[in-house]
Amino acid sequence: MGEAARVGEPEAQAEATAAVRVRGAGGLRADLLAREEPLEIQVDGQSLAVVMRTPGHDAELALGFLVTERVIQGASEVRSVRHCTRSAAEEARQNVIRVLLAEGVRLDLEALRRNLYASSSCGICGKATIENALASAPPLADPAHFAARALVAMPAQLAAAQPIFERTGGLHAAGLFDPAGRLAVAREDVGRHNAVDKVVGVALQRGWTPLGGHALLVSGRISFEIVQKALAARIPLVAGVSAPTSLAVELAERAGIAVVGFLRGERFNVYSAHARVGAPEPERAGGARGAA
Repeated sequence: MGEAARVGEPEAQAEATAAVRVRGAGGLRADLLAREEPLEIQVDGQSLAVVMRTPGHDAELALGFLVTERVIQGASEVRSVRHCTRSAAEEARQNVIRVLLAEGVRLDLEALRRNLYASSSCGICGKATIENALASAPPLADPAHFAARALVAMPAQLAAAQPIFERTGGLHAAGLFDPAGRLAVAREDVGRHNAVDKVVGVALQRGWTPLGGHALLVSGRISFEIVQKALAARIPLVAGVSAPTSLAVELAERAGIAVVGFLRGERFNVYSAHARVGAPEPERAGGARGAA
């Protein structure tokens, strides 16, 4: 894949600011904030998207975005990825990343726009959105199964891999886990979708894709877009420490993806593709609604 492997390594992902901290008498003190800046992704000279992200790992973000939007499927389809080097403003050079596709790989911009905005004769609706996602990436035939004990060990591993969140409290995280439940890679970002794209981009660079047998853990809720990205990357299980949305579960059930929510401590809920998850220990009366 040429030059993609080392482009976009993180710079400072947090910056100092003055804030009034109210603790009793209060006072003006320095505080750290997670950085948020735009990144324009260009492919073969065409502007594809502008995302708000935490600078760092920009090449991974761009490559993961291309995978989860079904523009590319493998590293061999990318010739190079690099930041823009020509701009009047220094800041802009770090906020534009250019991807060149390999010879013979064509960017169908109109098809991509149709995938990004699913529509039908009744307008944009959940059913049309799900059908569009499944048309772009078919349901999984992956036989992967995950033990309950492996799932409950995942959040602690992800939490230990969030150094910027520890300093700022302002970032989401996504972690990719191997079939044995070990953390393979984690990334942080102000956008949970960006964090997912970054870990998928790492997987692409390292030759792991498609990601059969792997699990994805996100630090917040599980939205439709998260499940859609997992489907494109062929990830059979998506877990979160919070709740999934109804449309996320509906797509996951159709796609053969297990959705695990409220993964906290020894407890979790399985919302779809239940056969992929080993049964947890029997619980006492009262149910397992998120670790409230």
